[in-house]
Order: sequence, then C-alpha cells, then structure tokens
Amino acid sequence: MKGRVLVLDHLDGREIAALMVDGHLEELALDPAGDEPLPGAIYRAVADRPMKGQGGLFVSLPGGLSGFLRQVSGISPGQRLLVQVTGPAEPGKALPVTTRLLFKSRFAIVTPGAPGLNISRRIRDEAARDALEGLASAGMAGADEGLGLILRSACLGADEDDIAADIAQMRDLAEAMLGDLQGGPELLLDGPGAHDLALRDWTDPEPDEVAEGEGALADHGVHEALDALLAPRVELPGGGHMWLEPTRALVAVDVNTGPDTSPAAALKANVAAARDLPRQLRLRGLGGQVVVDFAPIPKKERHILDQVIKAAFKSEGEAHLAGWTPLGLYELTRRRDRLPLAGLLPGAGR
Repeated sequence: MKGRVLVLDHLDGREIAALMVDGHLEELALDPAGDEPLPGAIYRAVADRPMKGQGGLFVSLPGGLSGFLRQVSGISPGQRLLVQVTGPAEPGKALPVTTRLLFKSRFAIVTPGAPGLNISRRIRDEAARDALEGLASAGMAGADEGLGLILRSACLGADEDDIAADIAQMRDLAEAMLGDLQGGPELLLDGPGAHDLALRDWTDPEPDEVAEGEGALADHGVHEALDALLAPRVELPGGGHMWLEPTRALVAVDVNTGPDTSPAAALKANVAAARDLPRQLRLRGLGGQVVVDFAPIPKKERHILDQVIKAAFKSEGEAHLAGWTPLGLYELTRRRDRLPLAGLLPGAGR
C-alpha cells in the first residue's frame, strides 16, 4: 500500500502504534507489559550520594526504583529535584534520568533552564517564521524566568489556535510542576503511551490514513513486519542478507552477498545493509556498541560506504560513528532509547 498509514491498535492488551510508509514499517511503539516507567516520565526524586568514578549519582524514585543522573555539580545528598526518564533501564541497572526537563506536545516544547524562543530549522518560509515568532512571544509573555520554547516543524500549515493552545498547555504544565518540590519521591507526570507518542511525534508530515481499532494490525501487514523484526536474518535488495545478533556486550552485524558472485556484489550488499541498518536497530530497540562485519571490499571503496553510513545515520539522533578497526570491522554506538523488541514480545510469532 502506497502512502503513510498510522496504525493504532492493541496487542496482548497493550497499546501498539506503527507507522507504515509504502507498505514498510518505519516506526514502532509498544507499551511494556508491566509498570515499566515510560521515557518522558517526570518524577520528584531525592538525591543520594555521588558515585565516585561513575560521573553521576543515584536518585531515589517511588516504589523502590532508582535513577542514575549523570550530574553531580550543585546537587547535595537529600536534595529534592525533578528528573525525567530519558530511556529504558537495562536489566539490573537504574533508570537513566536527567534534570533537563522537556514538556513536549505536537507543536511545542517548553524547555526549563534553556530560555529563548526558537523555531524549527525545517521551517524556512520567512512569513511562516514571522507568524510563529509572534505566537511564541504572545504565548510565553510573562512566563516564569528561565522557561524557553521551541516550536516544532509540525507547526507549518497548522491552525494558529491549535499551536497557541499547545503552547499554553505546556507552559502551564511546566510552571505548575517546577514548583512541586515538597515531599518524597513521587511520579508527577507519566510518559506518553504508544498511541499518544505516535500522534505527537509521527504526524509530520500528516499521514494519509489513521487506521484504528481491532484488526488494524492485520489489515496493514504489521504482524508480518513484527515477525521479520524478531528474526535475526534481514533480506537485502539484490539477494544479499545481514544478521543482527545482540549479545551482552554489543550488537554483532554480519553482511553477506548471497548467491551473487559478481565483482560489485560485496559493495552492493554493503550499501543496502548500511541504508537499512539504522531502521533495523531502531525498530528492534537495539543500542550501545554495534560492530559490523561488512562483506569484504577493497580499502579504496570504503570511502563510498562511509558516505552511505553517514547519510543513513544523519537523522538517528545520538549515534557516534567510530569507523573502521584495524581488523576491517566497522564500529558505532547508538543510544538505547527504547526496550528491545525481543523482550517486549518474547517468542512472538504469527
């Protein structure tokens, strides 16, 4: 099916959202089965003592949970502070949290501690930027000192009343929450569920269709896409394939040419793998250190692959491309921003 389809359904009683683009799965969100804190949740926390050698400190969260804050300066043991969950907790480890809070809606992001009014760089039309600057100034007039605002790219062409309403809602929420430092550890704002996340972050550009309700997953091929993601082997255009296998230490990726024995087969398979690798890692919920064993190519061709990899990971957020090792492997790191799909759907098959 051509076009962008946003699929909102339930799987095993949990919210699931999928963005299908021309029949291919491009984004996926699935709520955890238990009470796992969702990224974006905001807590009132209590600071513990700094951890020497770890560059941060633990904070106490409600329900016996612990968070790890990569910050020490200016924080005293016992101090109350607001923290936001930045990603899932790895097994046996504390939740990663930050004091740099973001109050995010579809159109607006209010940024405590980062004052200023900013418009998404993706909006280049000067008349549109001028109109949005006016909305931003009006919406933040008289706001608490230190609050900033970012207007997102989804504002382009949106109704001004809707944008103004988002600004007001996020500003009011931020101002109310920033003063709530009395008491013990407490959840103040839950992170967005799969449906809310998708409607907030995946609707720019607008989808051609929003498919909701029972049967939406089957109607749009999401079950088959999930099965493919749960398999380690990924078929590539041209007959090649790659294997993605997570271990405790790293994610190992192996690229093979398949039956094609032509001189250009290795480079073609490597280029196809490099283009699809960011999507595969994102949808599978894989991060940390990634080591890729590309199909053998002459060193003089590596610069071609370097450019493809760089372009493929350009929009992937926090990814660091370390490059080639002396053994001819390619290394990169990617921030873990969601739970591994295999853990959310253990043994799934449809």
